[in-house]
Amino acid sequence: MNHLSAVFALEPQLQLVGLALTAMGAFHILLPRLVDWPADLAGTSLLTRQISYAHLFFIGLTCVLLGLLPLCYAPELLAGTPLGTALLAGQTLFWGARWAFQFVYFSPALWRGDRFRTAGHLALALLWTWVTAVFACALLVGPA
Repeated sequence: MNHLSAVFALEPQLQLVGLALTAMGAFHILLPRLVDWPADLAGTSLLTRQISYAHLFFIGLTCVLLGLLPLCYAPELLAGTPLGTALLAGQTLFWGARWAFQFVYFSPALWRGDRFRTAGHLALALLWTWVTAVFACALLVGPA
């Protein structure tokens, strides 16, 4: 196997996806300030603010935990066991839904005309496409 095919093999791709998802989860610590949530939420009720931040925390934690699976257990996920297959199917469905939301749910009015938000939209579109594709390929290819 040459170097290029080794890089694009499923196991290292799963590990890279795991690293990216773990980093995305940690990034949620900075996210409220980057998108100015404190100002946006200032006029809302305490309940709304606390639910927003609680959801943000659990989304970040979910990204970290879902990222640790392929980062630490890529060979096991690719082994073709019922549990590995179920986890790959779940990850494919979860991140595939996130990919769809990027295009179907979020209004282009949120990012069009704003360089920072347009860059964020494009970066996330690429990220969710790659993440979903890697999990789908791992699921469809079967045991390593």
